[in-house]
Amino acid sequence: MRFAQGLALGGEWSGAALLATENAPANKRAIYGTFPQLGAPIGFIIANVIFLVFSYALSPADFMAWGWRVPFLLSAIMVIIGLYVRLKLIETPAFTKVIESNEVAKLPLGRVFKSSWRQLILGTFIMLATYVLFYLMTTFTLTYGTRPASLEAARAAAEKAGKPMTEAAAAAFVPGLGYTRNDFLWMLIAGVVFFGIFTLVSGPLAEKYGRRKMLLAVTGGIFVFGLLFVPLFSGGFVGTMALLVIGFSLMGLTFGPMGALLPELFPTNVRYTGSAVSYNFSSILGAAVAPFIAVALWEAADGSPVLVGVYLTAMAVLTLIALFVSKETRDVDYENNVA
Repeated sequence: MRFAQGLALGGEWSGAALLATENAPANKRAIYGTFPQLGAPIGFIIANVIFLVFSYALSPADFMAWGWRVPFLLSAIMVIIGLYVRLKLIETPAFTKVIESNEVAKLPLGRVFKSSWRQLILGTFIMLATYVLFYLMTTFTLTYGTRPASLEAARAAAEKAGKPMTEAAAAAFVPGLGYTRNDFLWMLIAGVVFFGIFTLVSGPLAEKYGRRKMLLAVTGGIFVFGLLFVPLFSGGFVGTMALLVIGFSLMGLTFGPMGALLPELFPTNVRYTGSAVSYNFSSILGAAVAPFIAVALWEAADGSPVLVGVYLTAMAVLTLIALFVSKETRDVDYENNVA
């Protein structure tokens, strides 16, 4: 199912970003490009609210037996809406010009690796801190937040579930924050609201200051944020909520401009392929491994998130390097540009 999801998202994001930016008026590509990006926070909120509704409405046994299937079935509504939209789409003006000038790449994957390999590398690492931040904020924080805060609490929970903790499990136990899953999901949903708000805010900022300059500032913020993991996580409910709000706000500010920046790196006839490949290469280097690396670092530090924060800071350094060696893309000739 993850493989199928990867195929779907891999092609879907780039098409949505190009549809928005290639139809955007002059000087508004970054603003239009933020709207496809809103799919992430809105989808996260809808999915988790539905999950919570069913988890509250059903007994644990019923939820595990059949209730968890209902949200998946309800997603068919979005599939129908998406299919309707696709059937109504026409090619963008920029790509229509490529067709008319007979510049369509017959083998776009080969063409983009040959003509735009530097942009592929830059796009991959420009997106890296964004991906790592997102998966740390959604996956790692949920794991860390819902792990029992003490060995005694973990033993009690295991006894209540009818699965007493073994000595080996007790020896390997790593403490967390001790929230219930439902409570922490509500905290995550509250944080993701800021993700959506700052995704919208990022568009006008990227137009005013340029994609590169804005992302340099935001990635610098991610660098500092990684060093604040321990003091924020140690601040009880207020500190944890502050971490979620700050982290998701930075996520919106870094994720929003990507809808314009990644496509702008590539010529029109390989733009779809180039932006999709760099976006997904970054997902492999960042998103795919971030949760596993984070948990391993957390366990290595005996329950402290200090190394997880350092990991995020290190990824921010790689993104800063990519941004420093890249050029501003705000004023590129978006329509009359082919490889």
